[in-house]
Amino acid sequence: MERGNANSLTRRESEWANRARMLISCPDQPGIVAAVSQFLFEYGANIVQSDQYTMDPEGGMFFIRIEFDLEELENRVQQLKEAFSVVADKFSMDWSLSLASQKKRIAIFVSKEDHALLELLWHWRAGDLNADIAMVISNHPDMQSLVEPFGIPYYHIPVTADTKAEAERRQLEVVGDKVDAIVLARYMQIVSPSFIKHYSNRIINIHHSFLPAFVGGKPYAQAHNRGVKIIGATAHYVTEELDGGPIIEQDVQRVSHRDNVEDLKRIGRHIERIVLARAVAWHVEDRIIVHNNKTVVFN
Repeated sequence: MERGNANSLTRRESEWANRARMLISCPDQPGIVAAVSQFLFEYGANIVQSDQYTMDPEGGMFFIRIEFDLEELENRVQQLKEAFSVVADKFSMDWSLSLASQKKRIAIFVSKEDHALLELLWHWRAGDLNADIAMVISNHPDMQSLVEPFGIPYYHIPVTADTKAEAERRQLEVVGDKVDAIVLARYMQIVSPSFIKHYSNRIINIHHSFLPAFVGGKPYAQAHNRGVKIIGATAHYVTEELDGGPIIEQDVQRVSHRDNVEDLKRIGRHIERIVLARAVAWHVEDRIIVHNNKTVVFN
């Protein structure tokens, strides 16, 4: 299936051909920005965007995201990484460098609700999601007819209480090292610690923002009975703590006594779609640094 405007995609791909993104976190101290800027200058790179944040100028952590252009980047990236390691060691940096031209590949896990999946497919088809959707995996066959017209492989892997371990083994076999991130687009299964370990800080989940209140079934009915005035959604990285991983994005909308349970569900689905799409876009564009159980998001 044709995706997006061909001219705009070609123009964007041309702009990204020699663009790199660098994410850095390290203990804050004088000279970090100067050292990184001087290093890139000496290599002939042109910084086109730079965002930084410090938790505490005295003894805190420092975070920076830099985008830069460098001629013949793909041929020089390995040499660049090796040379930068000297600077990184000096400042005890945790860092990564990626090429904008190398799109991240994602796998989408889904169950029976289609709203979050559809939003990602629409963004991808329009060319607004700078990633390749490598596959969709589901514990139900329901979404197959929706996904296949997009030309994306669909894998139906049933999951029951008795077959969960075998299902995850098959999922790992299908996904393997073929993707850079996994998106749980209303995938209604708890992911095991062993599965999470394979993709640390690379599994993104979406859920309503009532948690930790209104735990269990029918959260919108519970919220309606309590007369809540705000509902929302949370996108976060998956950790072993259920729904307790580093938060990437949230949004809310006001509701009133006039909204019934179905209204709340409809509004909730709309917010979930938007929040998940933002979180995935920021992840694939290297805009997120995870520190402990929090995120720094340069958007």
